[in-house]
Amino acid sequence: MHKIVPQPGILKIDLYKGGASSVEGVSDVVKLSSNENPFGPGDTAVNAYKRAGHALHRYPSSDHLSLRTALAKAHDLDADRIICGSGSDEIIGFLCQAYAGRGTDVIYTEHGFAMYKIAAQAAGARPVSVPEKNRVVDVDAILKAANSKTRLVFIANPANPTGTMVSDKELARLAANLPDHVLLVLDGAYAEYVEGFDGSAKLVTRRENVVMTRTFSKMYGLGGLRVGWGYGPAHVIDVLNRVRAPFNLAEPQLATAEAAIADTAHVEKCLRENIRMRTWLTGALRDMGLGVDDSHANFVLARFTSAETADRCNEHLKSAGLIVRQVANYGLPNALRISVGDEPSCRRVAHAIGLFLGKIKEPGA
Repeated sequence: MHKIVPQPGILKIDLYKGGASSVEGVSDVVKLSSNENPFGPGDTAVNAYKRAGHALHRYPSSDHLSLRTALAKAHDLDADRIICGSGSDEIIGFLCQAYAGRGTDVIYTEHGFAMYKIAAQAAGARPVSVPEKNRVVDVDAILKAANSKTRLVFIANPANPTGTMVSDKELARLAANLPDHVLLVLDGAYAEYVEGFDGSAKLVTRRENVVMTRTFSKMYGLGGLRVGWGYGPAHVIDVLNRVRAPFNLAEPQLATAEAAIADTAHVEKCLRENIRMRTWLTGALRDMGLGVDDSHANFVLARFTSAETADRCNEHLKSAGLIVRQVANYGLPNALRISVGDEPSCRRVAHAIGLFLGKIKEPGA
């Protein structure tokens, strides 16, 4: 047996599995498993991507200044306190690489995004899961769990896969009461889906122990390009830039993301349609007797009476060409996460669930 071994903890990492995109033997598949924008990127972004193809022989900017400046202008932030990454996942990895390690703890909540645990383990730290309260982040539980070994606390707001939110007031209380050596990371991947919400940017601006991460993968429809960014105290951004590779984003990523920021009409349309169909889908599922929390993202979490019922419904949906996300690995075995698609997709998945539950009958049945 070979003696080449990885760092302790690496082999304990469960491989991340993305949402499925096909069903064997089934055509006309609707993918509602990865919280993708059903309208994709706007024309402005697509055209910028095409133009960037003419300069593929050139190295990209290493300081991302143009994109950081555009982000700063759009969100009223300090460009010097922004860092860009290959999706917000890379920023999360930077944070664990820079601030966690062997002998330290990284806190996340029980239904929190899987990458928090993976990034902590990759850095050699111990991931610590803290209970939520009715699928909502419990600030008091986090404060109780934080100790001398804690280095990072990860919270997604809105949360994935629950869609729930914790208030800015509660987050401010958490930031104010964490031990001085702990960094609070607020993952705002779905912040654009909440009208008037800044992703807690004002809280980050005021404090030296809070970082915000954001992404272009959801609202902007650029999941295939992998562009994310973070905003934090100057001392944190300085540290993260020291572990960031100089060319971690290619020119097509940078140019397309910057163009997407400028296309406010496309964002407004996507937000409007998401709210409309999220409201409709939530009501339709509740009318069938399913438990559905108010979602603040671009998906809903449908809770069934048992894990077995959720499994059978998932198989029924797959047979109908509808792919949703099972979330047993997030501590929710009795639930299915359903991305909010366009209107035909939402109506199709609601109809299929209604048939499965016996709430709807096929004509002639």
